[in-house]
Amino acid sequence: MNKNYLSICFLSFFFLFFFMLMNFFFMVYFIMNNLVLFLEWEIITFNSLSVVMSVLLDWMSLLFMMFVSLISSVVIYYSKSYMSSELNLMRFIILVLLFVFSMILLIISPNMISILLGWDGLGLVSYCLVIYYQNLKSYNAGMLTVLSNRIGDVLILLVISWMMNFGGWNYIFYLEFMKNDFCMNYIGLMIILAAMTKSAQIPFSSWLPAAMAAPTPVSALVHSSTLVTAGVYLLIRFNVLLVGTLFFKLLLLIGCLTMFMAGISANYEFDLKKIIALSTLSQLGLMMSILSMGMPLLAFFHLLTHAMFKALLFMCAGVVIHMMNDMQDIRFMGGISLYAPMTCLCMNISNMALCGIPFLAGFYSKDLILEMVSFSNFNFLIFLLYYISTGLTMYYTIRLTVYLMVNDYNLLSIYNLYDEDYIMIKSMLVLLFMSVISGSMLMWLIFFYPSMIYLPLNLKLMVIYVSLIGMLMGYIISNMNIYSLNKYLLTYNLSSFLCLMWFMPSLSTYGLNYYFLSYGQKLLKNIDFGWSELYSGWGMFNVVKNYSIFYNIYQMNNFKIYLFSFILWILIFLLMLLI
Repeated sequence: MNKNYLSICFLSFFFLFFFMLMNFFFMVYFIMNNLVLFLEWEIITFNSLSVVMSVLLDWMSLLFMMFVSLISSVVIYYSKSYMSSELNLMRFIILVLLFVFSMILLIISPNMISILLGWDGLGLVSYCLVIYYQNLKSYNAGMLTVLSNRIGDVLILLVISWMMNFGGWNYIFYLEFMKNDFCMNYIGLMIILAAMTKSAQIPFSSWLPAAMAAPTPVSALVHSSTLVTAGVYLLIRFNVLLVGTLFFKLLLLIGCLTMFMAGISANYEFDLKKIIALSTLSQLGLMMSILSMGMPLLAFFHLLTHAMFKALLFMCAGVVIHMMNDMQDIRFMGGISLYAPMTCLCMNISNMALCGIPFLAGFYSKDLILEMVSFSNFNFLIFLLYYISTGLTMYYTIRLTVYLMVNDYNLLSIYNLYDEDYIMIKSMLVLLFMSVISGSMLMWLIFFYPSMIYLPLNLKLMVIYVSLIGMLMGYIISNMNIYSLNKYLLTYNLSSFLCLMWFMPSLSTYGLNYYFLSYGQKLLKNIDFGWSELYSGWGMFNVVKNYSIFYNIYQMNNFKIYLFSFILWILIFLLMLLI
């Protein structure tokens, strides 16, 4: 492998790591002194028109930047080993860095124009990374991803054009001031829809599992912790404007349904990366719904803790896929805890953090969110969807663990599984450490005063109840015959509905283009290959061909008449000349 490729990995890793440390110290300083830094750089002034680049640095943007740069530095270090056989490693690293810079631009900008630049940069680089392995599946997935995100880009362009009315694009100034303005409500709706496309809520959910065609380091960075949380982050910034509106109540329902749908689909899935992607989708639904209840700090807290353990989970999945000779089907895996103890340690801890096992990262945010849901005065449907989705999280995690670590190995009779890729393990240990401590650390940093939540005993223990039921169900059904559950409880149609993400991938591809394509096919058949062919190329050729056949018969059979017809033609020609 070329040396300069290794050097770009190390350079990127060190740069991002030190950037992360710098962000950390700044963030602590800003929190201690309660600072917000708003910088405006005037690029050009022409008469009364001023084009400015503005930067907003507060504890939230610094904390998010710190997490993004930490995960990206670790992922680039991990890629040094994971992508070592790749010929175009330089291109891969540069794409990842472009992605990180787009994300940082999105995080620090209080201005809609620079947000659009970051937002579009994310979509474009994400497309380039999804189609990185160039085959038909990747192209389809990339096209679905980029077109879904395009809707959000268009909506942000519309927001920019609406904000022309206010005389500037620094939305931070208008959130409180223009709260009851008619235009501002429209802007809020567009921001919600844009965030739903980026964060893959129903009906835009189908792109997130499809984007798993990207390399695993990309999935760890882009499709678990940063790109998909951009929508949530934007809504946290716009929260002041939107809280208490009808749009947020709709978003609450959509977020809960997304969480429920992803939890069910993950239990039917056999592709390792798609299970983790659906788990990400479920957590995104959780963030969106708690945000729409008017608790942006809780959503931000869960966003950061989730980023840690989900990136770790993807990295473990990458190691497992490498060990399994690039096989992603969990039915072929099993017993890897005997051969790859470090990877399984990381995987188990990140899985437990995802389930909300006490004192790991996920517990602090998830438990607080669920208790606040129990504490708030929402209806029974929302309450039920929250708790069932929490149970389903436990369900698919236990199922994954049983398939990966408890069952027997099913791929080859002679196999060599090893756990000695030290570059991958070192990068995973950084995130392992963060998955354990980040919950309690952020609990001290983010919340300025402790929450006292007083609930009845059974409601307080409801989280434990649903987790234990989910755990039991996951274990029992993983050990059952594969068809038995469907045979006794579900019909074929219902189980295929639940398995295929409520038919969403089909609806967002064939559902949109079927009529256009079939109309195009009919046009092609009837006009291009039908009437226009008859009256132009093929028709003219047919006429000439028939005449030549006719003359050919004359020439072969009756030479005298043939010659006489020549004289007849000449006579007609002469007559025409005379006239």
